[in-house]
Amino acid sequence: MKQIYMDNASTSFPKPQEVAEAVYAYMTGVGSNIGRGGYASAYAAEEAVFAARQLLCDFFGGEDAKNVVFTKNITESLNVLIRGLLRPGDHVLVSSMEHNAVMRPLQLLGRELTAGEEAPGNAITFSRVPCDREGNLELAALPKLVQPKTKAVIMTHASNVCGTLMPLAEVSAFCKNHGLLFMVDSAQSAGLFPINMQILSIDALAFTGHKGLLGPQGIGGFILREHMIDKIMPCIVGGTGSMSHTESTPKFMPDKFEAGTLNLPGIMGLAAGVRWLKQRGLDGLRKHELVLTEQLMAGLQDLEGQGLLHIVGRQDMNKRTSVVSIADTHKDIARVAYELATEHGIATRVGLHCAPNAHRTLGTYPTGTLRFSLGWHNTAEEVATAIAALKEVLGHGV
Repeated sequence: MKQIYMDNASTSFPKPQEVAEAVYAYMTGVGSNIGRGGYASAYAAEEAVFAARQLLCDFFGGEDAKNVVFTKNITESLNVLIRGLLRPGDHVLVSSMEHNAVMRPLQLLGRELTAGEEAPGNAITFSRVPCDREGNLELAALPKLVQPKTKAVIMTHASNVCGTLMPLAEVSAFCKNHGLLFMVDSAQSAGLFPINMQILSIDALAFTGHKGLLGPQGIGGFILREHMIDKIMPCIVGGTGSMSHTESTPKFMPDKFEAGTLNLPGIMGLAAGVRWLKQRGLDGLRKHELVLTEQLMAGLQDLEGQGLLHIVGRQDMNKRTSVVSIADTHKDIARVAYELATEHGIATRVGLHCAPNAHRTLGTYPTGTLRFSLGWHNTAEEVATAIAALKEVLGHGV
């Protein structure tokens, strides 16, 4: 049975052939570490990593390629940013749609404030900016949640549960007016929607390589504006290949945040994925995915009209990604996902998607949703097959 892959919000698949070729070329033709050797292959690896930094800096509108830091994934990036930035007494704002990559570091550091509560003493605290049942941010609530100790807004660009986009430009303007830092989780939008850190006044941007940027797993990173470098303490320190005469951590970029051996094959693959995106053009790729999303939504709306399911989140094509969730099927949604996979070869994701409060916001907690997430490789025929398969699975026993 041929698999129809519709789980790109988890990881994109398939990758462009160029990505695999770049990883293979490094593994078989270069192989050396960077900052540790004075020979040709080590210099070649160093040059390739610098080129990857410059490529990502340009892609995201960063200020300087040296401020592109590589990590193993966006979860590590967000941990470095959150745990490295916040100090006792700080307060931050997040949306009610955040992934656990943001919420677990915050919960580990401190606690959530109840409505109207002032930040106590030296505790690190956070407040959630509410979103409606479609995942739309309630901008009017922002001013009411700011406190004297509020330091930053930390926010996802797009929901990994229902695909709703957050209004980055409006939130950025709010941060600028209130003297707040603005940190963005781009896990579900990078590679599909253009993000320019300078235009949007984003102070720190976290990205992952293996989703919309089409790179391999195990590579991610973050980009800082220049004024952020001294505000964030590194979470992991050790050998960098630089300043080896001292046991002190370098203060210059990117060494301050890149202790240990980097995932060099991953960096090469990520760079190849970004180059492929630039060659194909984000606008065309996004249009392709959203045309398929509209087709999928139309089919789901037909099934919703028959009482077989409920579509979660926005049903229009504005301000959304190609992530679509359903709930309230007469069958257990885990069973539905299993039958789609085993009987029809359709790969989806079911559950709470590491975002429990997003599901509380959307009214789908604790059951969760069945999520379809389309990618560059999907076709109209595959979407039609998925709709027909879902109708068949849900029609059993009706």
